Amino acid sequence: MGVMDGSDSDNRSPLNLGGYLAIQWTAVHWVERAMESFGVLLAARIDPYLEAELDRRFKLFRLWESPPAQRREFLRENAEAIRAVVGSPALGADAEMIDLLPRLEIVANFGVGLDKVDLRRCRDRGVRVVYTPDVVTDDTADLAIGLAIAAMRRICDSDRYLKDGSWKGKGDYKLTSKFSGKTVGILGLGRIGQAVAKRAEGFGCPICYCSRSEKRHTSYKYYPSVLELAANCQVLVVACPLTEETRHIINREVIDALGPKGVLVNVGRGPHVDECELVSALHDGRLGAAGLDVFEHEPHVPERLFGLDNVILVPHIGTDTLETSKAMADLILENLEAHVSNRPLPTPVF
Repeated sequence: MGVMDGSDSDNRSPLNLGGYLAIQWTAVHWVERAMESFGVLLAARIDPYLEAELDRRFKLFRLWESPPAQRREFLRENAEAIRAVVGSPALGADAEMIDLLPRLEIVANFGVGLDKVDLRRCRDRGVRVVYTPDVVTDDTADLAIGLAIAAMRRICDSDRYLKDGSWKGKGDYKLTSKFSGKTVGILGLGRIGQAVAKRAEGFGCPICYCSRSEKRHTSYKYYPSVLELAANCQVLVVACPLTEETRHIINREVIDALGPKGVLVNVGRGPHVDECELVSALHDGRLGAAGLDVFEHEPHVPERLFGLDNVILVPHIGTDTLETSKAMADLILENLEAHVSNRPLPTPVF
């Protein structure tokens, strides 16, 4: 007997449908109750929408409400309740924090850079780690191109030149350098690096790159070392992860290879660049220009950079648009809900 002779009619009866819906409602209700009691530590002020949604859906702890000198005690007092940490590019989950939270199950990183999360300690403890890839790619790549153009065309300085009356009083602004057609070298051809390359190609720029290994399915010129990359490009974009191996990867030798007409753009992490050497090179004229979104000791920035017209400085705004911040927050929330519901995590690191 089959469907056409009515053998399954009882299985699709209103009574059985009602039972199915009741089970579904019970499951949803259980997850909601589990989330309400699930303690989440927000390590820093990140995004008002994310904070509000975490507060609405979970049991939220705000680390910044405790004075810095008392934060260890704050963590100890709430250790039994905190099962998740949501971190930022400035403050994530280091080994000390992880050790103070014996019930910690998951760390959610608001961004793609994981240098503020002790991944080894998380792995040893069996703590899951998630992050927000893909949604940050476009904004970061857009900014990289914007920084390069702004630095080479002296957009900020020429804006000041007009506004302070110099155009009327002194005449036309000085000639600058074009971006179109320049060879762009990319350190780190991951998601963001590839997006930078795609945008630069639209300006007729030849692309070359340095990465941990040569990438298949790309026609871009590969250089096995950052020194070779710097010597063969005019604009060097830093877009690789920060690790012990890449800390200060942009050193004096690399800066000198890029040269007095070269431009350095950093949308990776501040410690990728030896900041003292960068400042010295810009003042000495050994480097042509720089566009920097990140700094070695944020939020502290070397004041010797402030008076230079060939340097563009922005306060780590790579992903700071309304659209992307909302998308990142939603991805954090989806990962936490999946964890509580024992479903696969949307964007796991491990």
